[in-house]
Amino acid sequence: MSSTAAARTAIPTVDAEYRPTSSKGRSSATFAAFGSSPGGETQPAGESQGRAAGTALAGQVLSFAEGREIYAEGDTVRSFYKVMHGVVRTCRFTSDGRRQIDGFHAEGEIFGLETGGEHRLSAEAVTDCCVVAYRWSGLDAFDGGEGATALTVFGFAMTCLKRSQAHALLLGRRSAAQKLASFLLDWAGRGTGECVDLAMTRQDIADYLGLTIETVSRTMSQFERDKLIALPSSRHVVLRNRAALQDLVD
Repeated sequence: MSSTAAARTAIPTVDAEYRPTSSKGRSSATFAAFGSSPGGETQPAGESQGRAAGTALAGQVLSFAEGREIYAEGDTVRSFYKVMHGVVRTCRFTSDGRRQIDGFHAEGEIFGLETGGEHRLSAEAVTDCCVVAYRWSGLDAFDGGEGATALTVFGFAMTCLKRSQAHALLLGRRSAAQKLASFLLDWAGRGTGECVDLAMTRQDIADYLGLTIETVSRTMSQFERDKLIALPSSRHVVLRNRAALQDLVD
């Protein structure tokens, strides 16, 4: 944990307009309004209501190299985040030093929303990534004139809650095969086609599924022997029999 903490990129307290500072790992660009992006990508459908109603929150563009810490468990909550590029993991470490990964967050997804004043989890860059940090002061930051903004944030919170509930159900599945099949189908659903490019390592997957890395590797190999998947490389998975994988999950 100490090496991770030493490598972290701190997020400064910012002024009312959330003007970014120039320093390593930060962009000089700032954009306001949920759903906008540095490259002008179209906003996700779930954000249209807030945008149409004139919702505008200042966002600071931050870049993190692979393995860098975005914030630590116990840090004061100053922002919540949207992934613009790359993958982020949120995790915590138990008293005996074991890591538990709560979630992986890909492009367009939100993380870091908290009900309290401190982060319950750490957030780390799985790959080189770019995120937007939106200022967050809790629900008391919204008065009667910011209903559209509050509604938008509430929608993000519900999405995070559903993701957490899905992860809890995943951990409750009986076998390693069920857990891994569900994980692969979930990541296939975030992309297109039958090819899944995994940003995370086998150890990351194990820590997310509550398994050992040996079990994850052994189950992957069994799926390949059963012709459920193909493994051109350790990070590239081709779903050869999606229906059979779904049968395992069901």
